[in-house]
Amino acid sequence: MEANPKGSATFYQYKLIQKNNISIRMLRIYLTLPLAFILLETLFLSRLSLLYFIIAAPVVLWIQYVISHSVLIITGNRVTKKWRSSFRLPWIGYMPDQYISYSLFKRVQMHNFWIGLCIPALFIVWAPPAFTLSMALFHLWLLLPRLYALFRLNLGHEQGMLKFSPTDASYYSQ
Repeated sequence: MEANPKGSATFYQYKLIQKNNISIRMLRIYLTLPLAFILLETLFLSRLSLLYFIIAAPVVLWIQYVISHSVLIITGNRVTKKWRSSFRLPWIGYMPDQYISYSLFKRVQMHNFWIGLCIPALFIVWAPPAFTLSMALFHLWLLLPRLYALFRLNLGHEQGMLKFSPTDASYYSQ
């Protein structure tokens, strides 16, 4: 951290350690996964699978938002400026808008992963199996790029910062 010579601002200097680019090919594969899920679900479970998948999408987005926002509030982090809803591929959902610590992002995503899988499991009793499966698959599909970035950028220590852009995920040290 260095002070501006005029003393009016503070600048943070981060050193890029690793950058994972998202290729067009990976993005295309990522976009075809829901189509494959819907096709298999339609063949093996229900003809209404497309409808269930469309209904599951906003439900899962809302569930992930509530989980992420709750974890951030419980851990005492400011969420108003650093996190926002994103609809840019592949980072769909509630994502950090600025640099975010690796450990905090990992904590939020792990809670999101496990609690987000438990909620569709609760729906098994009341909802059709195709809807429950659609919720679980859409949840996993949304988290796939985030978990991929977490595991690819895991360098053995969680002291760094993450930055997400539409074309890459980067790991910086302070």
